[in-house]
Amino acid sequence: MEETTKKPKKKFSIINFFKNIILVIFSIFSYAFIGIKACTFDFFVFIYNSLSWRLDKAYKRTKQTIGAPTYENEEKKKKSKKVYNYSAKTMQKLQAESQELLKDLQTTGATRSKEVNAYRFKVRNKNGKIVKGTMNGQSKLDINAFLVNEGYTVYSIETSSWINFVYKETTLGNPKMSTKELIFFLTQLSTYLKAGLTLNDSIKILTKQIKKKNRKRAFASISYELVLGSSFSHALEKQGTLFPALLINMIKAAEASGTLIETLDDMANYYTDVDETKKQMISAMTYPAIVAVFSIVVVAFILISIIPKFVDIYADADVEISGLTALIINVSNFLKLNIVSIVGVFLFIVIFLIVAYKNIKAFRKAIQIIFMHIPIIKNIIIYNELSIFTKTFASLLRNNVFITDSIDILSKVTSNEVYKGILYKTINNIVKGEKISEAFKDHWAIPDVAYFMIVTGESTGELDNMMEKVSSYYQGLHKNIVNNLKSFIEPVLISLLAFVVGGIIIAVVIPMFGMYENVM
Repeated sequence: MEETTKKPKKKFSIINFFKNIILVIFSIFSYAFIGIKACTFDFFVFIYNSLSWRLDKAYKRTKQTIGAPTYENEEKKKKSKKVYNYSAKTMQKLQAESQELLKDLQTTGATRSKEVNAYRFKVRNKNGKIVKGTMNGQSKLDINAFLVNEGYTVYSIETSSWINFVYKETTLGNPKMSTKELIFFLTQLSTYLKAGLTLNDSIKILTKQIKKKNRKRAFASISYELVLGSSFSHALEKQGTLFPALLINMIKAAEASGTLIETLDDMANYYTDVDETKKQMISAMTYPAIVAVFSIVVVAFILISIIPKFVDIYADADVEISGLTALIINVSNFLKLNIVSIVGVFLFIVIFLIVAYKNIKAFRKAIQIIFMHIPIIKNIIIYNELSIFTKTFASLLRNNVFITDSIDILSKVTSNEVYKGILYKTINNIVKGEKISEAFKDHWAIPDVAYFMIVTGESTGELDNMMEKVSSYYQGLHKNIVNNLKSFIEPVLISLLAFVVGGIIIAVVIPMFGMYENVM
């Protein structure tokens, strides 16, 4: 009777046992390999193809824009010109509008308002086409003078509160120009001026080359200011935050000294160096970040999708689980049940930190101080800040910008609160009649080499040249440390990924050997 009450034992197949082990190990390594391959080879192939496409497109656009026009192209343009003919009634109406405009320009239309208003106009271009458009200005007379200077036949110019509400441009419509845009703008403008073109003609050519509508409006506004007799620096300044204060002050000093072309070249080289430094920083941080993200995704996928298969095998074989294996399975179950909550909390923390960093000065300074005391990372930050600071300072001094204005501009160039504090201390020292170098003395964020080089330049009266040398020195150190960091991080992250994946494999496979011993 006892024999009949016993439950039949499940058959344990050694072939199925090893088949499951091989299948799971193969799955883990295959997904890990896919993650590592995506982090290394696939990602850089994508970047290479994308950059190649962009460079080819930029080359073709530049060739079409500034290439010498051929006789055939000019003939094609002449043949393709469309002739616009309008009825006598339409032309009569336009003439009546033109007469009303002339009367208005002799009375209220000549009065300049204190604020900039939006004006809607109707003109006829050189091809005879009637064109309507809007433009910002301070009077109808100014708008009319600009349009006539551009070769248009003006019929009507009007403004109202509704036109202002709909068409008036604000600084919100002209976000700050990127470093690449500034380099293109300065390089092209310098080239056209060297070729003998006037400043206004050069701006008009640049307006045609730029495709973004808000940029076109801004450049048209610059041309408008130049026609009215404003200086170039004043025209740039009236565009709000579109152009950096550093560039505006440099051009203002160049206008006074008559060295506009040299200053444009100098600023183009400056922004090129700044752009290269930023690229080095981005390159140093992008690869580790991508590898880290893919590593987390691969490990999470293994824990959520593959580990549960082992749990089923252990349950069928009635194996007791403990130690590291139990920990891995508990983590897997926790992630499987709470993955949405974990991702939500993580995103909330990231967004909170970003917002707090941008808007809370004390928080931003605390984070910057913490990072500036971490080995290796502190050197990257300090070398980068010193390189940009000294290069900017050298450019300002070389172009005879007032020292107080220079310090104020430098405080806007950097976003590091530690260096802003040093600059504010420098301003106070200048007011007291003390040397500039006193603000940098015995400060933990200023290396001794930089301090003594600044002192030497100050004592010899060649502070601008010494600042340039300091910038070159620390730019070289920054480049070297970034390249070394990239070479160091790559094997460390891949080894860490292999270690984690290997640990998971060991944790879940070892109990299976215990199962095999019990069966044997």
